[in-house]
Amino acid sequence: MKTLGIIGGLGPESTIEYYRLIQTACRERGLGYPAIIINSIDLDKLRGLIEADQLNDVAAYLADEVKKLSQAGAVIGLLAANTPHIVFDQVQERSAIPLLSIVEVTCEAVKAQSLKRVGLLGTRFTMQGRFYFDVFTKAEIELIVPEPTDQNYVHEKYMGELVFGVVRDETREQLLSIVERMKQRDGIQAIILGGTELSLILRGETACRIPLFDTTRIHVEAAVKQLQQ
Repeated sequence: MKTLGIIGGLGPESTIEYYRLIQTACRERGLGYPAIIINSIDLDKLRGLIEADQLNDVAAYLADEVKKLSQAGAVIGLLAANTPHIVFDQVQERSAIPLLSIVEVTCEAVKAQSLKRVGLLGTRFTMQGRFYFDVFTKAEIELIVPEPTDQNYVHEKYMGELVFGVVRDETREQLLSIVERMKQRDGIQAIILGGTELSLILRGETACRIPLFDTTRIHVEAAVKQLQQ
C-alpha cells in the first residue's frame, strides 16, 4: 500500500481518531497495517494566523509542513481538520504530493444521497468562510449555517472544549437543539459535522432524525480507498 501523510494536531483528539479509524478500516478490508506519517503541528500558531486573517501565511505554513511529509516518504496527504481547508487550494498548488480534500469528499457523499439543502456546523472560520460554500454551490447543494448566536456557541464549545477532548452532556444537548432549530427554521435535510472534533460528541448516522455526515469518517474512507489504488 501507499504511504499516507497526515497534517495533524488540529486538535490532537481528532488526529488520534483519524489514526484509529484508518487502521481499523484497513484491517477490516484485509489490508493489514498501513504506513502512516503524522506531522503534528502547532494549533496555537495556526489559529493565531487564521484569526488575524493572514491566510497567505497560513498557506505557506501548511505547505512547508506538507513538504516534510513528502520528504519523509508520504505519497498521499491530508489535513486532519476542516478549518485549514480555507487555504486548501493554495497548499495543493505548492505540494509535491496529491492532497485529499475533506470538503470535496464530503460533497460527494452528500450528492450520493441526492440532498439539496444541508446544514453545516464547525468553527466560526468554517461556518463563515467560503471554502465549503464554493464547493457545494458548484454541486447545486444549498448550505445552511446556524443563526449568529448559535454560531458563537458552536465555535466557543469547539475551541474551548472539544479540541481539548472535553465532552460534556450539556454541550451535546445544546448542539442537538441547534440542529433541531435549523431543521424547523430552515428545513435542512441533513447536517454536516464540518469540524473533525464534532464527531467526538455527536455520533451515529442521524441527529434529530436527519442524516448526519461525519466528515472525519468520510475523509478516512476516502483516504483508505486512495491507499488501495
